[in-house]
Amino acid sequence: MSKRDELITKYAADLKDKCGVTADMDLLTKVTIGCGPAIYNKDAATVSGSDEKELATVKNNFLIKKLGLADSADLNKAIDGVMEQYGRSNRNKYRAVVYYLLTVHFGKQEVYS
Repeated sequence: MSKRDELITKYAADLKDKCGVTADMDLLTKVTIGCGPAIYNKDAATVSGSDEKELATVKNNFLIKKLGLADSADLNKAIDGVMEQYGRSNRNKYRAVVYYLLTVHFGKQEVYS
């Protein structure tokens, strides 16, 4: 099993155990690949739910640039909702899991088709 496959398995387990979501493995794989080499860097692989700069990066680089959403208060609300769903006390919020949840939340799965 490759390192990426191991990470995808870990992300699917996080979705199930911490978020109560059964992952669409095809979509999760595509979202993970879309994260690029960041998934292999310990710091870049996670999202800090309490760091405003980090959350702004998720909003600008992922929701607006990648998913093509218009900037609005709904984006911040969705990010906040995902942080809540993942568990605010959970220290390791994997970027691929956060992006997966946001993709599904906004119904933008076609971006990864």
